[in-house]
Amino acid sequence: MTRYQTIASLLKTTASLFAVATTAIALQTSPGLAFSSEAQQMCTGDAMRLCSSEIPDIPRVRACMVRNKAQVSPGCRAVMDREAVASRKREAAAQ
Repeated sequence: MTRYQTIASLLKTTASLFAVATTAIALQTSPGLAFSSEAQQMCTGDAMRLCSSEIPDIPRVRACMVRNKAQVSPGCRAVMDREAVASRKREAAAQ
């Protein structure tokens, strides 16, 4: 491996770690829009794969994930479904 390949590999790894960290922060920043820790664990990979262009705009990431729900992993989809039901229950209780 040449020196330039090593540097390129290091930059790629650093960029990937930065993207994951940014996603994790974005998904938990606002309490009203925050994902649970389970959703962060189950959906971060899907968010990076499907919605990286929307990061760090939380509402846009959420909308993108909903739009692409058919393409998310089964674990992420299950968490999204549970959180949607819980959200509807909270809204109904507030009325």
